[in-house]
Amino acid sequence: MKKYTIPFIYIFLLIFTISCDDYLDVNHDPTVLEDTDEPKILLPSAQVGLANTLMGWDFGFGGGFWSQYWTQGYTSSQFKTLCQYEGTSFDDAYEKLTAGILNDTKRIKLLSTDESNNGYYYIAEALSIFTWQVTTDVWGNVPYTEALKGNEGITSPVFDNDEDIYADLEARIDALLQIDITTLNAIDEDFDFVFAGDFTNWEKFANSLKLKLMMRQSETTGYSNADVITFINSATFLDESAKISGSIWDDSQEGKKHPMREFETAGANYVSGNVIGCKSFIDYLLDNTDPRIDALFTAPDDGHEGAFFGDFDSKTDSDNDGIDDEDEDYSEAFFAKDADLMIMSSWEVNFFLAEAYARANDLVNAKMYYDLGVTASLSQNKIASTDIITTGYATWVDGTTEENIKQIAMQKWVANANYQHLESFLERNRTKYPSVNDIDIEADRNDADMNFPVGSLTISVAGRDKTNGNLPASPVYSADVLGKNTNAPSQKPDLLQKVWWNKKIGK
Repeated sequence: MKKYTIPFIYIFLLIFTISCDDYLDVNHDPTVLEDTDEPKILLPSAQVGLANTLMGWDFGFGGGFWSQYWTQGYTSSQFKTLCQYEGTSFDDAYEKLTAGILNDTKRIKLLSTDESNNGYYYIAEALSIFTWQVTTDVWGNVPYTEALKGNEGITSPVFDNDEDIYADLEARIDALLQIDITTLNAIDEDFDFVFAGDFTNWEKFANSLKLKLMMRQSETTGYSNADVITFINSATFLDESAKISGSIWDDSQEGKKHPMREFETAGANYVSGNVIGCKSFIDYLLDNTDPRIDALFTAPDDGHEGAFFGDFDSKTDSDNDGIDDEDEDYSEAFFAKDADLMIMSSWEVNFFLAEAYARANDLVNAKMYYDLGVTASLSQNKIASTDIITTGYATWVDGTTEENIKQIAMQKWVANANYQHLESFLERNRTKYPSVNDIDIEADRNDADMNFPVGSLTISVAGRDKTNGNLPASPVYSADVLGKNTNAPSQKPDLLQKVWWNKKIGK
């Protein structure tokens, strides 16, 4: 276990402010942090801020609903806009990524130009590339080459093409990987909340990030799986997750809990009062006797049950049990008080490796990394038994390339629940698994319940008309971003605008 000798309260005084929609806000006071000449002071802010944003208000809930882990409860309304596919912008996450994390990493690099601080530069550049990848993967075209230059008089940065941004990110990660980590000077390990100053792990993180950038392009004309395999054979990758350990939370005090615990147990009860298990996910876990269901959801007395996605206005008794849908007792999302916050998980890396080998028809290595991915997920959920990959439904089956990609993607969907909701949304857009079933739930809810397409996603009952029967592809832009930037493009008309690598046919 990594040791953190910084007083726990210091972490929160340094980087956290508390409210229902900007919990763990890392947009720092420029008179305090930006004037520091010590890069180590900014590193915890960037790391915890990134991890929190990935599983915080916008991406935690938005990714959870759009990946159909959850759906809006029948008696609340907080997240109806997400479930009915209205023009969501995720503006809170955009501000945290840009004004917070990317500004922090830029400042760290500016303070680390001398050789004595080159270790901080290495970590900050890796985190910056990762954060830019997240930003462009979510919104597509965003300000990049002219971004973060307000101090240079650029207040209306141009929006760069997302494919061009990717090309530059690949060049940056290649340049970073050219650095010999043995030439890096040690950093204060107490200020590195992810790897405690272990540059071997940071190099593995950088390699894993390059792999991720390459695999995101799997459906584009420029993708070369042979190049991916060549890279894999020359590199080492994360065998432990890049994360903020759940051991730092203090569940007894408001504002010092895991962000979803904060949403779950604080006065607003955003989780317990609004979030219920979605039938798409609950039925898949139930039908396959997946042991992770009890780690992810609290079961009602009668056992786990999920609701149709986006069907919160239903007044019927869909399952004919004598209880109207709005009065049913559904499974509720559950977060352990010591849950980790993921930046990049070991299972996602293993699943990327498995997919690359599957595409190369190297099924021995594909199975090995697939098994490692499922095992890492089980371990994360404190499940010791690996029966599901030896005798259960997750046992690897050699198939066609597409069949192999599907079984990897389906296990990635399960593994990411409660940890990487945004990643599930992005990966589903890339692979198109889980696939979409066109069932019209509202037309006959009783038939839909009896013949539910287990293993597929459905289109929101309340939102299917807004997206012409498609799933969301990307959020719209923040009105504040567009309104303040004279070089901004027109607003997206809906949630259907795909980012450049989203090429595979399917909804």
